Amino acid sequence: MKRTQIYLNDEQYNNLIIESKKTNKTISELIRESVNYKFGITKKIDFNKAVDTIAGLWENRNDIKSSKNYIDNIRKDKRIYNIYKNKYKDV
Repeated sequence: MKRTQIYLNDEQYNNLIIESKKTNKTISELIRESVNYKFGITKKIDFNKAVDTIAGLWENRNDIKSSKNYIDNIRKDKRIYNIYKNKYKDV
């Protein structure tokens, strides 16, 4: 990590202090996060955490009977089915 010095106007500094107190983060950490956001630098996503977050997202949806029916409806193209219909008769 490199050490640097920046100049902030009063409004920028006061906003950082307020956000620092709300989030329990240091001003330096807030500045680093802002720089990362501005330049598209992100942390590696924890895949398991992401899956846990979205698991069951559609669980209580009444407009979709099953995921297979839903996907079949949005994929109107039956070429794959026609190719394999003799091999997989239950498809």
